[in-house]
Amino acid sequence: MGSGQVTEQLDWNGKKVTVAGLGVSGIPAARVLHGLGALVTVVNDGDDERSRAQAAELEAEGITVRLGDGATLPSGTELIVTTPGWRPDKPLFTAAAEAGVEIWGDVELAWRLRGPGAAPWLAVTGTNGKTTTVRMLASILEAAGLRTAAVGNIGVSLLDAVLGEERYDVLAVELSSYQLHWAPSVRVHSGAVLNLAPDHLDWHGSMEAYAADKGRIYEGNQVACVYNVADKATEDLVREADVEEGCRAIGFTLGTPGPSELGVVEGILVDRAFAPNRQKNAQELAEVADVQPPAPHNIANALAAAALARAFGVDAKAVRDGLKAFRPDPHRIELVEEVGGVTYVDDSKATNTHAAEASLAAYDPIVWIAGGLAKGATFDELVQKSAKRLRGAVLIGADRALIREALARHAPEVPVVDLDRTDTGAMSEAVREAARLARPGDTVLLAPACASMDMFTNYNKRGEAFADAVRALAATGDA
Repeated sequence: MGSGQVTEQLDWNGKKVTVAGLGVSGIPAARVLHGLGALVTVVNDGDDERSRAQAAELEAEGITVRLGDGATLPSGTELIVTTPGWRPDKPLFTAAAEAGVEIWGDVELAWRLRGPGAAPWLAVTGTNGKTTTVRMLASILEAAGLRTAAVGNIGVSLLDAVLGEERYDVLAVELSSYQLHWAPSVRVHSGAVLNLAPDHLDWHGSMEAYAADKGRIYEGNQVACVYNVADKATEDLVREADVEEGCRAIGFTLGTPGPSELGVVEGILVDRAFAPNRQKNAQELAEVADVQPPAPHNIANALAAAALARAFGVDAKAVRDGLKAFRPDPHRIELVEEVGGVTYVDDSKATNTHAAEASLAAYDPIVWIAGGLAKGATFDELVQKSAKRLRGAVLIGADRALIREALARHAPEVPVVDLDRTDTGAMSEAVREAARLARPGDTVLLAPACASMDMFTNYNKRGEAFADAVRALAATGDA
């Protein structure tokens, strides 16, 4: 089992710290820093009713808040702590660079605040699959009898985990590209990049910058840098990383693994990375059927989680028990119901083309419900790869024309229903149209390949609307 590296403890008393942004990470950071004796000023672009209410609470605690001006660097600022969403090209950060002021994210702050005997971090990033993999990892670690938690970009604050009273043996940490960008000194026990596909390029500025930020997860790794054999870009990031002496590159693959890899042999997940005599032998970890759902990209997630757990010294039995106990979050390739011999699957979380491609690869034949906000994405490659699996397509949302045009170019024989409506009943009509196109044995798959905010509050609400529509269909028997 590895030990966590602990950085030098800082003296915060009287230190002038500017926190950039209110919100889920800014407010806790401001309170923690204020509690440590720092002189905290929170700056925020917005000046709406919610921001004013949050500001009033913080000001009552003795924290200065400046609303409606997130661009000007407060006088005397010695450090900026930013929320992950603030883009690197913000005027505030330009001013900080000119003044020689360091910028940390909330993850960097948590890393710097860890005390003696702090739990090591097993960390996961990638374009898709992060949350599922981190939760699988936490399930495996729990099955091994370790005190752990799934934290980071997953919704549980790293600051809470690091500063809370509960003592952990190890943390399963989800890190976004935003968080990694602002985390220059984080050095994890072992890290994984699951995959790389174009995403958040408006924030990072280029694919190269996006990949470089993902690759920061490997810097200073102690035991294992876990990469995806099928995604060469992830292996390239390992090659470029400066790691500790003895740290190993560990691949995961859906095929037969070579030495220093985990993979699949005849329906069994096997380890040739941490097994004794790995040149000749493989350690059985679990059956493919132990992973729910056993879609290819979910098996890949399970292998990555297993690799990190094995790097930490977890035995094979705990890997199997942890994977068997794990159930995915809602709206991630979630079986809703079978109606009239047709299976209805909710993968509303597939908010980009890379995630949708993985989802579409898991079923055949498919009636595909897709569309929403494209975020600058193109759909030709996705449609080309998935065309042979499609029975039909039902398109919704603001940018559905982009998908319709890609279908016309690369799958002209696939019938397409284009729904020109964005009201609350649109999903019900989409499900009815999909049911009309489907035949017994087909899967109606909500894998939008787009963000949801044109029609729904978030992808959860979109998935709930789909599930409600499917259940209404089942209740009427109109399938």
